[in-house]
Amino acid sequence: MADKVKEVAIEEVGNIKVQTIKAARSAAYLYPIRGIAYFISHHSLWKPLTSKLAPTFTLGIGITTFMFLFTYLPQMAVMAFTSGPLAAISAALLVLSESSTLFTILSKTFLIEDALVDTFDGVLVSKNTTDLVSEGRQIKGGSDIMGKLGKLTKKPFQKFTPKALIRYLIYLPLNFIPVVGTVIFVVLQGKRAEPAAHTRYFQLKEWNSNQKQKHIEEYKAAYTSFGVAAVLLELVPVASILFAFTNTVGAALWAADMEKGNVTARGTAPKLKEQARKAE
Repeated sequence: MADKVKEVAIEEVGNIKVQTIKAARSAAYLYPIRGIAYFISHHSLWKPLTSKLAPTFTLGIGITTFMFLFTYLPQMAVMAFTSGPLAAISAALLVLSESSTLFTILSKTFLIEDALVDTFDGVLVSKNTTDLVSEGRQIKGGSDIMGKLGKLTKKPFQKFTPKALIRYLIYLPLNFIPVVGTVIFVVLQGKRAEPAAHTRYFQLKEWNSNQKQKHIEEYKAAYTSFGVAAVLLELVPVASILFAFTNTVGAALWAADMEKGNVTARGTAPKLKEQARKAE
């Protein structure tokens, strides 16, 4: 029995190593970073975000206040057994992480869904993939990127489901394990977070479930790489809403590269590192 357990453990470690190498080679983790730079340099993409700042800020303050009032002390008591004298700090960081995650989930579901769709489509238009965007909305004339976006004919982003919340709550206790637990939590969340960011892309492509699943499986390591980087950014308190938009920009840039044939599953962004170096 012990030998069998050891064999399975060795096999799992091997699989994780292979996936980690593939994820690193894909360079997909650079797209969230590239999304930040692209968002900053293209002011027209700010419009969807600025239109939602007031309600999202209010929601963020409310969630964070509620979480500290009702969950901080219980979690600090539990973490006293795992983090010792650092329990107060660890618990505060955990509550901030939880608040940020809940804020992101709720804001994406009820406040900024349409704004994220506009941002995604706007990036695709800016990258000269207008024909693809026209499959999901009307396109107007003009030079302003966001001004070209007409009425939506398809709304892709899925509403928040109880299953997502249950999965999050199952993973949450991992944070009680110092360092390692948090790393595992982020990886698992990242793996689930993507390829959700390409839901809009899949719809514009008019792929059926089999086509989507084939694509996701082919880019499995790359999606995990992108997802981990995106989740880490969205765990930043207060700034998570901003990173929700920049991650959407990064996902759209990736989709545009896919459309242009600049990426493959084996080397997801072969030109991305070179472009990043030239931009510095």
